[in-house]
Amino acid sequence: ALESVRERISARANGRSVRLVAVSKTKPVGMLRAAYNAGQRDFGENYVQELIEKAPQMPCDTRWRFIGTLQSNKARALVAAVPNLKAVESVGSVKLADLLNRAVAEAESASKSEAARSETVRREPLEVFVQVNTSGEESKSGCSPDDAPSISLHIVQHCKNLRFVGLMTIGALDYSPNPACLRRLVRTRDAVATTMGSLAPQTIELSMGMSGDFEQAIELGSTSVRVGSSLFGARVYPAPKS
Repeated sequence: ALESVRERISARANGRSVRLVAVSKTKPVGMLRAAYNAGQRDFGENYVQELIEKAPQMPCDTRWRFIGTLQSNKARALVAAVPNLKAVESVGSVKLADLLNRAVAEAESASKSEAARSETVRREPLEVFVQVNTSGEESKSGCSPDDAPSISLHIVQHCKNLRFVGLMTIGALDYSPNPACLRRLVRTRDAVATTMGSLAPQTIELSMGMSGDFEQAIELGSTSVRVGSSLFGARVYPAPKS
């Protein structure tokens, strides 16, 4: 399945570099290791506790990307527990950006104070994507397209421990292919670039496209696709406790 998805990505990318993020929520570590052994390095998780539990069971060069809704009170725990957290793709407010910025600073300080812990010291800023609600549905996380430029600029100007790299969107409520949502993110990227001034739109990443629409998303300019069920099969959620 992994090789098939890679081939589908390559066929639509026209020579561009497009990141494949393997969305592994609810999946056992054994499946992740199999993908890792086949060359996959970027993994996306939606739940803080699940990521904290999985991270120590995977090789240290795994690039973890948090892609779910991040509650303010869990930002510090996530950063502290996962030193190889590569990115948080779901920053939808200045408040969350500031919390993550402080969390990274605290994690660096704590690591440096412990001797012989060089393996776990974060040596670079945490990458962040601003999540944009492109469907306008209240149930969706993320900021409005109009607010994305100011949040992005705040991160660049005031969050020295974070590195703004791009924008992310989920799209329609039912996760069905919706090119209008994808095009809206492209337009939002252009607005962010204008607000930044000297930043070219093409240097701003677009994390958009999932199992149902990643090929279409790549054609519209996506630089990072988040694929789960096409790689690992349908998710099986635990039955609610009675």
